[in-house]
Amino acid sequence: MARVPLLEPDSDPAFAELAETIAGQRRGKFLNIYKLLLHSPPLAEAWFNFNNAVRWGTELTGRLREIVIIRIAYLNSSEYTLKQHLGELAAAAGLTDDEARALEDWEPSSHFDAAERALLAMVDAMTQNVTVPDEVFEAVRPHYSERAIVELCVVVGAYNMHTRVFGALQADLEKD
Repeated sequence: MARVPLLEPDSDPAFAELAETIAGQRRGKFLNIYKLLLHSPPLAEAWFNFNNAVRWGTELTGRLREIVIIRIAYLNSSEYTLKQHLGELAAAAGLTDDEARALEDWEPSSHFDAAERALLAMVDAMTQNVTVPDEVFEAVRPHYSERAIVELCVVVGAYNMHTRVFGALQADLEKD
């Protein structure tokens, strides 16, 4: 159970415009994380806009983005994020169920190519140690443009923030 109450988007007329925008761009869904963030409408709006840029405004492929998100969810034990991204979202981005599940322990897996393995090492370093050793960073360079490397770092930072906020607030899983 969430540590603060979920606020329904129709519970306050002040939420109406923001709730309509969020639901309109989330296939009509108003996720529980936004029901928590409605306690601070400016943060809910900023989160939504930033998340859209992180998810849809980069040159990273959907597959790479989902690899990053799912790996971070495993590292940070974010059941909420795993529930959102395993299955439909991963599949839509080109990840098989076996590949998505292999992200829990990717190193012995044969599912990932050299570029994805370099990316995963970067994700692990940023998530587990915050600092990235030079050899890990240099291993990413041959595979990705400078823009993609910057975007990768921002996606990793954003989803570390996401999983930590979800965990601290104990965001309730969505009902199926």
